[in-house]
Amino acid sequence: MKWMGRYAGYNGSSFRKDMLSGLIVGIIAIPLGMAFAIASGVKPEYGLYTTVIAGILISLLGGSKFQIGGPTGAFIPILFAIVMQYGYENLLIAGIMAGVMLVLMGLFKLGALIKFIPRPVTIGFTAGIAVIIFSGQIANFLGLHGIEKHEDFWSNMKEIGTHISTVNIYSLLTAGSCLAVILLVPRFAPKVPASLVGLILSTVVAALFFEGQVTTIGSSFGAISSSLPQFHVPEITWERIVNLLQPAFVIAMLGGIESLLSAVVADGMTGSRHNSNRELIGQGIANMVTPLFGGIPATGAIARTATNIKSGAVSPLSGVIHGVVVLLVIVLFAPYASHIPLASMAPVLMMVAWNMSERRSFMHVMKTKTSDSLVLLITFLLTVFTSLTTAVEVGLIMAVLLFVKRMSEMLKVAKVLPDPNHKHEKVMDYMVREGHDCPQINLYTIEGPLFFGAADRFEKSVMDAIQRRPGILLLRMGKVPFMDTTGESNLAHVVKHMERFRGTVLLSGIQAQPLEMLKKTGLIERISPDHMFEHTGEAINYALTHLDDQKCKGCKHFAFRECAALASAGTDSEHMIKLKSGKRVEANSPINPLKIDETM
Repeated sequence: MKWMGRYAGYNGSSFRKDMLSGLIVGIIAIPLGMAFAIASGVKPEYGLYTTVIAGILISLLGGSKFQIGGPTGAFIPILFAIVMQYGYENLLIAGIMAGVMLVLMGLFKLGALIKFIPRPVTIGFTAGIAVIIFSGQIANFLGLHGIEKHEDFWSNMKEIGTHISTVNIYSLLTAGSCLAVILLVPRFAPKVPASLVGLILSTVVAALFFEGQVTTIGSSFGAISSSLPQFHVPEITWERIVNLLQPAFVIAMLGGIESLLSAVVADGMTGSRHNSNRELIGQGIANMVTPLFGGIPATGAIARTATNIKSGAVSPLSGVIHGVVVLLVIVLFAPYASHIPLASMAPVLMMVAWNMSERRSFMHVMKTKTSDSLVLLITFLLTVFTSLTTAVEVGLIMAVLLFVKRMSEMLKVAKVLPDPNHKHEKVMDYMVREGHDCPQINLYTIEGPLFFGAADRFEKSVMDAIQRRPGILLLRMGKVPFMDTTGESNLAHVVKHMERFRGTVLLSGIQAQPLEMLKKTGLIERISPDHMFEHTGEAINYALTHLDDQKCKGCKHFAFRECAALASAGTDSEHMIKLKSGKRVEANSPINPLKIDETM
């Protein structure tokens, strides 16, 4: 039977592929779910509950066919800080609030906006999170005693330095054996989940040779229950909602970014297309429901999604199966997980941090030595030494300001005149020089966006010409792709100054968006549609017919090729009469109207 939508063409073969990929991803997700929960400061079973509930809901309701949802490393510093400051119960409320925000973002179709976050910002905070995760596992790797956890990086590093003398050789051997397995298994058996094998083998080694010598999940958090998660609605008050608005917003933004990045990766691997807004709604519903069963915030997991695709997934059913697999493991094997040493979990998280660090992209951007490098570095340092919220806010503000600066530098305002030696008499700035510049017609080429960051430069450049009171100001705007209200205001200011001494403003080649802006503000009527031309040549011809004849007499500038005739012609000259009437003269006439190619 063929199913509609994302299940079109689904058959028995497709189901078998989804079963296999779901099984593989489910096995991989088990140690990660526990590790992420522990690193976030909550019990390991809460990570497993999240993997089950959020994983199933995200696959069913999300906008990507192959997305695998669950707890991720990116959330660790955020969730740990919330648990430290507000407590576990408030973390659940913040998760629900974040879910509501994600749903609203999806309903208001804001999915596309999240994609506009600059790449240096995402690389910076991702690399910073990786450093926090990695450094946070040093104490467990070494088996240090008496460690007190803090929210900030420096305090945690000081704790490690203070207690470095308490290194437990047995924890070190356990962690080392797990790390060795994680590094070696992919080389010899790439399809085998290395982290799970490393956990099992290192746990067996610790149980056989170091029993009672290393800290385990059970000794730190108590036995992991094999019962199903219980439904519980946390006590939600208005005061709690107000206090948790900021952390909830951070969870929502990070969850939205991570899930859409993961969906984009899936699209690239499969050639499919995800629905950004549906993905946000699916993520939101999952995060609203999961905390009701004790789970922590979840999002799309890039590594697990990639594994799902590589394992042959065909539909969202593979994500559902992955959640069911984890559920079965909880029911059948949860008590055994209590014996896993924390030293065995440390290498798993360290490898997650290493893989998510985007070290190659980080170095690639840094090597460019551009403003993007600065944004990346600042975002990275602020993530590590302050908070993700501060890092993203500052990173975005810096990126916007530097972008505005770069865009403003793109605007070029040049005074130009036609080059008679060019085939199409192309207008060039080098033609304007002392003794060769029309006193009555000022011709400017404007190139680049005319917006708030550059409009002032435009006005200053043109106002210098206006001070000399030319009769006509011709602005070539064929290379102005965009104009905002600030740019329009500056142009209006120029028009106003020209009107004071009865000057005329002509525009040529104006593009669709700037033209629409002038229509909306009414400036087009003030300039007059008759003073707007498609080609510069037409505008120059118009300008030449509206010169002050008396000022042309005896002029030695000869800025245009008509000038020689105009300078010597009388007001009753046959040539002048024809020029004033707009009639074209013979091709061999010295006053043949210009035909400037606008594309030049």
